[in-house]
This record gives sequence, structure tokens and C-alpha cells, in this order.
Amino acid sequence: MSASMVRATVRAVSKRKILATRAALTLTPSAVSKIRVLLQDKPEYIGLKVGVRTRGCNGLTYTLDYTKDRDKSDEEVLQDGVRVFIEKKAQLTLLGTEMDFVESKLSSEFVFNNPNIKGTCGCGESFNI
Repeated sequence: MSASMVRATVRAVSKRKILATRAALTLTPSAVSKIRVLLQDKPEYIGLKVGVRTRGCNGLTYTLDYTKDRDKSDEEVLQDGVRVFIEKKAQLTLLGTEMDFVESKLSSEFVFNNPNIKGTCGCGESFNI
């Protein structure tokens, strides 16, 4: 697995109804577009892989990497022609989560809008469930 490619922020979402979906993770049109751009010149990669690691001041943080293959325990999210794979360890932490890509004057990053999060650190990089 390669080093993490981009920074991601986590946001706890309150008062959001969790809808039953076929995928553990849904992608916004902005996220789909950015993933497409990231992969367009990298034919050796089949998609992105989302993982979770113990790190940060609040316990857990998401990782994003390019992936060349699917592990048998990965869950695949196929949406609008892009593929995102979720590592087994991250699957329960992502249920009902929306993955977005947000750009501002100072930063651009993937944001995980997660209704399962109980708390985040001040910078939004780590979380607990």
C-alpha cells in the first residue's frame, strides 16, 4: 500500500436520519469528479481504498490510498463509474457516511460526513465512535 495521498477531514453529523442503502459509503458528485481526476492518468490503479488507523488526539482517523487490487475482505462501492474500496477494519465506522470533496481558498480535501461519530478533535482529523 502506498502512502496516503490526500488529507481528509471528519465531521460528526447530528439529526441526520440514516437511510438504508446498498453501499456503506455514498459519494457526492464532487467526490466522484475528484476521484475521476485523480485516477485518469493512473491506469495501473483501479480505485481508492479507505482505511481507518489509530492516530490523532481523539483515537481514529481515515486514510485514503490508491489501490491496484481488491482484497477479498474489502467492500466495494461503485458509484457513477468510480470505485472506492473499504478495508474491513473501516467498514463499521463508515456505515451511513457520505464522502464529499470540498475546496476553499486555503485547502481542498475529502470530507467524511459521518452520523456515527460521537466526538472529533479540534482540527477535525481524528474521531471516536
